[in-house]
Amino acid sequence: MHLMIFGAGYSGRVIGATLAPACHHVSGTTRTADKAAALGGVGIETFIFDGAAIDASLAHKLRSVTHIVQTIPPGAEGDPVLNIASRSAHQRLPSLQWLCYLSTVGVYGDHDGEWVDETSECRPTSERSKRRLAAEQQWLETGEKHGLPVAILRLSGIYGPGRNPFRKLQDGTAQRIIKEGQVFNRIRVEDIAYATSFLAEHGFSGIYNVTDSLPAPPQDVITEAARLMGIEPPPEIAFEDADLSPMARSFWGENKRVSNAKLKKLGYEFEFPDYHQSLKQLWDMKAF
Repeated sequence: MHLMIFGAGYSGRVIGATLAPACHHVSGTTRTADKAAALGGVGIETFIFDGAAIDASLAHKLRSVTHIVQTIPPGAEGDPVLNIASRSAHQRLPSLQWLCYLSTVGVYGDHDGEWVDETSECRPTSERSKRRLAAEQQWLETGEKHGLPVAILRLSGIYGPGRNPFRKLQDGTAQRIIKEGQVFNRIRVEDIAYATSFLAEHGFSGIYNVTDSLPAPPQDVITEAARLMGIEPPPEIAFEDADLSPMARSFWGENKRVSNAKLKKLGYEFEFPDYHQSLKQLWDMKAF
């Protein structure tokens, strides 16, 4: 296996490290030289990709790539990797066997707190989620056109070492926002990597929700993290009074419980099935 991660950021780095033992080689892309140096330090051969053009060195490397994980979000011009791959997949990627596209549960939009699964209607409200849904469909069509298995991973809110409620409580940015009936879904970054590895190993294609098994009100997660730290949680704030960026506020307009049953039926077992167990592991390991 020669793995190429387009957009080797927070999730991509963990995916690369998780799949490395099964890989002959792990490569990844980033937009800047500074980030490239950091990726080299964790064993990922790094290439600069600005989303517009593939240079000669990256083009040469792509000829031996067998597995791709695409994490770069689509822009106004669409998915940057798809724009390249759909035009010349056979020429640029002659060894490709499997592709994984990281999407978002945001494509479901608002379902008034009801459960959704991969068969549920998608009604995204934000422009970014509409672009993700369009990219999903285009990747599936490209895979069908070229006889290539494509796995679409719809991810919920990502957290893990270095990005979690403990950090927010420590730096004073944690807010215990209350909005009646609101729940969010979340996923440990390691489970994204383990699920990607599982799907790659079996060559599975299709759409899969990658989320833990316990959608919950966001204030409950902050309260649990504070309990583990032995501190008082921040005071409750009504949603209407919360200090939120326009993007953050838009997330609160979508309320749903996302099922992971399809992935579990394939045989995947979540390492971190709920935030209680996950936060305790982070705290015990001092991995926050």
